[in-house]
This record gives sequence, structure tokens and C-alpha cells, in this order.
Amino acid sequence: MNLSIDVATTDNQTTLTIKGEIDAYTAPLLKEKLLPATAKEAEKIVVDLKDVTYMDSTGLGVFISALKSTKEHGSTLTLVNLQERVHRLFKITSLDSIISIDTTTRGGE
Repeated sequence: MNLSIDVATTDNQTTLTIKGEIDAYTAPLLKEKLLPATAKEAEKIVVDLKDVTYMDSTGLGVFISALKSTKEHGSTLTLVNLQERVHRLFKITSLDSIISIDTTTRGGE
């Protein structure tokens, strides 16, 4: 399956709305869209994963790279609307303890 990424930028916030599957094939596109936003000083990056049905370790690697970049540039990264199976991947790897995940909203399954 392909991956589509819509990027919306306002004053100090970039929102990425992602649809599809994040795997070894599609992760480079995610990295290409996400990392430039994390390099903006004091930027708030929100990644909406509501329509992401699958993610493998390659996708996790992109989010780890993004987190490192936010720390270097004083920006923040928040993941929202995770489907349960994607959220479980962050929990199993304990990345949910270092990456901000908004659990108040949940993507459909």
C-alpha cells in the first residue's frame, strides 16, 4: 500500500496527516516530510496517525530520528489518533515513554 502525507503549517505548528502503511518502502517519504519540520526552532509538530493501519520498525526509526531532531532544535513532537495496533508497537518497544502520544483520541480500527 502507498503512503500519503498531507502537511499543514501555521504560525509555529506543523501538522502531518498520514494515511496508509509505514514500512521499509514508505518510511523514506515520511522521513523526507517529517524531519524538516523538526529542524524548525520552537516548532510544534503534530503527527496524525488515524489512518495508519500498519507500521514496522523502520517507521519507529523515523520517529526516533524526529525526536532526536526536536531535542536539538527546541521543537516538540506529538503523535495523535493512533490505532490500537500501532499504539501497541510504541508500548511494546517502550517508545511511548519517550515520545509524546496523545491517548485522548484514538483512530478507528
